[in-house]
Amino acid sequence: MPQFSVPCAVYRGGTSRGVFFDNSSLPEDSIMQRNIFLHGIDAYNVNQINGLGSGTSHTSKVCVVSRSQRDGADVDYTFYQIGIGEEIVDDKGTCGNLMAAVGAFAVDEGMVVVDPYADDVDVSVFNTNIQKMLQITVPLVNGKAKVLGEYAMPGILGTGAKFTVNIMNPGGGKTGKTLPVGLLCTVKTEQRDYNVSFVDVVNPFVYVAAEELGIRGMEPNSELSMNEELLNELEIIRSRMAVHAGMAKSPEQVAGSVPKIAIVSKPHDYVTSTGKRIKKEDIDIVAKMLSMGKFHRTFAGSGLYNIAAAALLPGTLPNRFAAKKARLQDQIIRIGHSEGIAEVRVSLTEDNKDVAFVGLDRTARRIMKGDLYIPE
Repeated sequence: MPQFSVPCAVYRGGTSRGVFFDNSSLPEDSIMQRNIFLHGIDAYNVNQINGLGSGTSHTSKVCVVSRSQRDGADVDYTFYQIGIGEEIVDDKGTCGNLMAAVGAFAVDEGMVVVDPYADDVDVSVFNTNIQKMLQITVPLVNGKAKVLGEYAMPGILGTGAKFTVNIMNPGGGKTGKTLPVGLLCTVKTEQRDYNVSFVDVVNPFVYVAAEELGIRGMEPNSELSMNEELLNELEIIRSRMAVHAGMAKSPEQVAGSVPKIAIVSKPHDYVTSTGKRIKKEDIDIVAKMLSMGKFHRTFAGSGLYNIAAAALLPGTLPNRFAAKKARLQDQIIRIGHSEGIAEVRVSLTEDNKDVAFVGLDRTARRIMKGDLYIPE
């Protein structure tokens, strides 16, 4: 069978990895684009052995970047979550981790003007998935995105150059409101009634308390993943809340990628998957999330933005569990997850009813650049 090639690059951003395309290198036909994404990652096999994915939700990703025609934006980008063993190309949500890599790609590909002697450059990015503007500070060396540095982040061994990502007015990207169903509501399943919050910041998330699920909230993923009853219950909650928030007309129509669902609990001592001991006084909230039906190894960048904002919004479920209640400007929320602690900048509006911005520091690097071969 003959093949054709498409230029691409592979980047890691935070704890995610994706295949990046310059939009000008792709065919205009959306069906052909979909074919490239499916074969490029290999959505057809669970292990994704025939493509550039690796069988996990945080590596089965595609980003398409283009020079922007919008006022105030250097580049536009669209994120796609690709199926694992399923022919899915989903642009309903976005990826908070790969945002840093978008900045790196824009610099490396010459999409922004860079002073070759500067230490960093601010890149203005418009994310088409959530219709929001991002401000990404990209560290530089010799006019290219810098890789080496002293910044350490949970989920990545070693250190790297620090990328700063801020999302302005991040609420309501998918539903039109930060809190489309109010601060707290009840969802009924065959098992029981759950108190949950639905928060639409960057990606929409459903939050449920660990104690209501009968767990502590930081059990190993290997243990929780074997609990089919728990996984089924979480999917029922997620789907019913998506319908309640107006994201779908029925549970069967709910996208696999969003809303995502997370389990929250108050700060407590626990041991990470790498054996590190986390003390409750060092964190503001404990959380574990699922993505595409599986427990996330760490915590999605979009989820870190979301839960940090939710922790400050008075009356939400995360806010009820969070140790830090004061709503100061530019506050840092410390989120305890499976592999450590993530610190997220967040600021509410003056009336404390919405989110002014959320920000996160990440590392990123280009892994390869070349031709991706696709079967005809």
